[in-house]
Amino acid sequence: MSLNFCPAIKPISISLSPNTEKDDISLAFKLLFQPWKWKKNPVELEEEFKKYLSVKHAISFNSGRSAFLAILKSLDLNDDKEVFLQAFTCNAAVNPILWAGLKPVFIDVDEKTFNIDIEDLKRTLRQGLRVSLSRTPQGKKPRVLMVQHTFGLPADMDEILEICQKNNLILIEDCAHSLGAEYKGKKVGTFGKAAFFSFSRDKVISSVYGGMAVTNDDNLAQRLKEFQEKIDYPSNFWIFQQLLHPILMNYLILPTYRIFGKYLLILFQELQILSKAVHFKEKRGQIPDYFPKRLPNTLALLALNQFKKLEKFNNHRQEIAEFYYQNLKDFQFELPPKFEDRKQIFLRFTIKHKKAHQIIKKAWQENLLIGDWYNSVIAPPDTKLEKMEYKIGACPIAEKLAQETFNLPTHINISQKEAKKIVCFLKNF
Repeated sequence: MSLNFCPAIKPISISLSPNTEKDDISLAFKLLFQPWKWKKNPVELEEEFKKYLSVKHAISFNSGRSAFLAILKSLDLNDDKEVFLQAFTCNAAVNPILWAGLKPVFIDVDEKTFNIDIEDLKRTLRQGLRVSLSRTPQGKKPRVLMVQHTFGLPADMDEILEICQKNNLILIEDCAHSLGAEYKGKKVGTFGKAAFFSFSRDKVISSVYGGMAVTNDDNLAQRLKEFQEKIDYPSNFWIFQQLLHPILMNYLILPTYRIFGKYLLILFQELQILSKAVHFKEKRGQIPDYFPKRLPNTLALLALNQFKKLEKFNNHRQEIAEFYYQNLKDFQFELPPKFEDRKQIFLRFTIKHKKAHQIIKKAWQENLLIGDWYNSVIAPPDTKLEKMEYKIGACPIAEKLAQETFNLPTHINISQKEAKKIVCFLKNF
């Protein structure tokens, strides 16, 4: 069925620079003409991050994957050492493992929370997918567990910490979806040996590209800073691309999206006027030349401007999520679980339905660009799974969820009126 309203030219979108407000766009435009500010150390953002998380060290990079790669390189692990991580993720979570010369070991996910399946993790460790650490010869270095707080819902950290202690696993938190989320009153990103955050175009705060590594370990922090100092800033052209992104997206592409804006986006990306979120090399396990790099000061200023609005952003996400809960609870959609001991920030409101892909396709026809994270066990869907060292059938729940989930927008530019249109569409479907 079709909606009882005429679709606007500008879409209701889950991505495409969703967080940017007028002050963010104005700042990007201003910085575009201040190239002397582009390549400076982003000290203020690092300091603000340390204060917010109450951690000792925060080291910035030009992306979450650069930050993750820096952490892995700084841990001084043996080549081909295993890194356990969940499936139902993005290749940006897998590639740094490959780039560091390590071995990804995929764990299935919990069907309700979309986070790592604790029982499958225990089973994998018991079976000794390579060599159980309890039998590993003395002198061998420990393995790594990377835990993803999917869509802003914290994983079960009590159980995970216990598993890490019993199996001599180094815990790294993937907080790309979860800046501001809490588990039992403690912010995510502060449980493990290290954590990393992403500020990419559709994350909790957005500077188009950007990331942060955090730790309380002084030795690891020293190695991270040495890694940061050895790498260079991205090129001026790359920085220019990122500054253009919020300007062109909000003033040209989105306002004309239904007519020709989406074709302009494709054209600008093909002409390299705008960057893509995922480089084609990453879909094949290769590393683009702009990773790893330092975070340019100009993007740090964009991230800092958003960081100051973090509480407002996350409160809004929770309000929109509650609107979805109240208005979809009596329909045939499986909604995300709620936990009293966890503060979920709802980067996206992810629900399940057996006809998820049909719903996404139909919604897009109505100019409702609802999300498809993740429509492949490792997204984007054209990622070469064999290059990620993933074998079909290894994580059946993750593969099933890739066919049965879709996400609704919660970002600051989604009003309750727009959320109501999405709910109307879903009820009619």
